[in-house]
Amino acid sequence: MTAHEYEGSCLCGKVRFVITGEIKSIIMCHCSQCRKAQGSAFATNGIVDAKCFTFVSGEDELTGYETSAGKTRYFCKHCGSPILSKVLSKPETVRVRIGTISSEIVERPSAHTFASSKANWEDIEDDIPQFKTYEPGR
Repeated sequence: MTAHEYEGSCLCGKVRFVITGEIKSIIMCHCSQCRKAQGSAFATNGIVDAKCFTFVSGEDELTGYETSAGKTRYFCKHCGSPILSKVLSKPETVRVRIGTISSEIVERPSAHTFASSKANWEDIEDDIPQFKTYEPGR
């Protein structure tokens, strides 16, 4: 694999995918929706060009949930692993859940978003920029 080729899967392995391009804008989102969807303090997501994201197996094992108008989160219907989300107004990209990628990732997180609504028990202790809402330019 080259620097921008990644493999990933869900927990049970039924859903497998390959990314053959850069992962852009890796962010850690602390909003209440992402916390609930991940069952954790935040969700770590990255934007991938849709043409660079390919299911190797199990695309039919996904189910989706529309969390807001035009935005659907997809996860394995067997193990529940969140895989990606799609926004109808941005069909050229998918937002991949970084924790599902098995390969070493070259890119690094660039922001904490919705830090103002983070869990009260969480302390953000790194030097990555924090934003009250979305990162600039989004």
